[in-house]
Amino acid sequence: MNVVLGDKSRFGAEVGESSPLCRVDLWAAGRRLTCDDNMAYVPQFRRDVLDAVAWLRSGEGSPLPFAGLSAEATHRRLVLRAGDDDEPEADYQLRGRFRVLLWGPTTDNVTAHLFREEDRLVITLSFWREEHLLRHPEDAGAVFTVEIPAKEFVGILEGIAAALDPS
Repeated sequence: MNVVLGDKSRFGAEVGESSPLCRVDLWAAGRRLTCDDNMAYVPQFRRDVLDAVAWLRSGEGSPLPFAGLSAEATHRRLVLRAGDDDEPEADYQLRGRFRVLLWGPTTDNVTAHLFREEDRLVITLSFWREEHLLRHPEDAGAVFTVEIPAKEFVGILEGIAAALDPS
């Protein structure tokens, strides 16, 4: 039995039958995020999703760090020198404060950042794998943005974790 959660045009998920490996499809801003690998190793994936829930429930998450920059421009600035040998440590640490969806191979094709403004979240995403960009040239250089109430996002994540619960 498939479990469908949320809204694909904002943030949504479809979870297949739970077993050690389970199909998990994620969407944000109308884009399928799990287009490269939608088979999640359930123990790890579920734990990572629950960690994100705990992090958000504790009120974590910071507002946009650069005054006057949009969420999209902030995303681009945060990834500008990511992985470069000469990337300053301060840039690496700043980027790390905002990274989300670090849920293993199922989501490692996407770079995602989360910015929190009280009870509202802004999530930015971009695809980075060359193979993906060759298949979807419209995604090259694109930053997709989702605005969602924190409570709604947490509810979707809790629903994913529940659907993956082996009991």
